[in-house]
Amino acid sequence: MNNDFLFADEQDAQPTAPAMVSGERWKVLIVDDEKEVHAVTRLALMELTFEGRGLDFLSAYSRQEAEQLVMEHKDLALVLLDVVMDTDDAGLKVAKFIREQAKNQHARIILRTGQPGQAPERYVVINYDINDYKAKTELTSQKLFTCVMSALRSYRDIIRVDAARKAAEQKLQQVFEQLEQNHPEIYQRIKSTLSKE
Repeated sequence: MNNDFLFADEQDAQPTAPAMVSGERWKVLIVDDEKEVHAVTRLALMELTFEGRGLDFLSAYSRQEAEQLVMEHKDLALVLLDVVMDTDDAGLKVAKFIREQAKNQHARIILRTGQPGQAPERYVVINYDINDYKAKTELTSQKLFTCVMSALRSYRDIIRVDAARKAAEQKLQQVFEQLEQNHPEIYQRIKSTLSKE
């Protein structure tokens, strides 16, 4: 067992409120080749609730398992992703897969590594579409709680903006359909103008 990930003692830790069951839960994918990391993460976050919703944990222990779960769960809110697993850059390849092949721009990705030299922070932040980078040794239970809450807020806001955009596009489509039926000459002029741009 790698002892680097055990949480540091905290003097001012506040107890977490009991989980409230209300609606759908936030999906969190833990990707790490160490079973202890999964257990400790679940233990630290099991009572976390955000907007009355608890967390639903999924676990992957390799790049292949992670990519499969990403494809099966399009509504992942958060991915806690180790860098070094079956290969030295497995986590980076998963991050790239999430954004490029799975086309998931919504899920928040927090890269966690016990070997920062394998994936230098500046290089990773510039070259990969991740949302946070943490060394496992710096993650106390309170810091993990804080970064997960921040990621969930960000995910929630992205989902709301995306839903508003889709609703606006649908409304605009309805307006164009009505315009085409009731005023075809105006519709054709607008269509012609838009096609020139």
